[in-house]
Amino acid sequence: MSAANKGAKKAKQAEGDGPAKKLIASNKKARHDYHIDDTYEAGIVLTGTEVKSLRDRGASLVDGYCYLEGGEMWMEAVHIAPYVKGTWTNHAARRKRKLLLHKAEIAKLAGKTREKGYTLVPLEMYFLGSHAKVVVALARGKKEYDKRQTLREQQDMREAQRAMRRRELV
Repeated sequence: MSAANKGAKKAKQAEGDGPAKKLIASNKKARHDYHIDDTYEAGIVLTGTEVKSLRDRGASLVDGYCYLEGGEMWMEAVHIAPYVKGTWTNHAARRKRKLLLHKAEIAKLAGKTREKGYTLVPLEMYFLGSHAKVVVALARGKKEYDKRQTLREQQDMREAQRAMRRRELV
């Protein structure tokens, strides 16, 4: 690599254009079922075949949830499909996976989840450079009328956008 390229690369990193974020899976149902209060980015402890499967976008967060146990955060019921070319070393699809967070973040989440109504839900999983990350949300469950209200607001916004587009065309 030439000296000019090294300088350009360092300048680009200093601007905040770090590694690209490659989305693997997102949990749209969680945003419908929960009020999201706070989000945290966590690393995931994975095996080799899990990483290869994630690169093929073989994951689903729909039924997933997180919990704290022994000062550590765990994610369970998240489906990572078995690697197609894997052999006997392949992983279990819905095994429990450890999440990597700072102790202070875990302590804060432990205090919040003890309160009534709070839970930890994975929102999205992505690669940041070569590292697999998951966004975990501290969330409160919505009541049925809250869900209807949210859907009504989304529908009203769509109708307003359509009307503005039609007005621009005329």
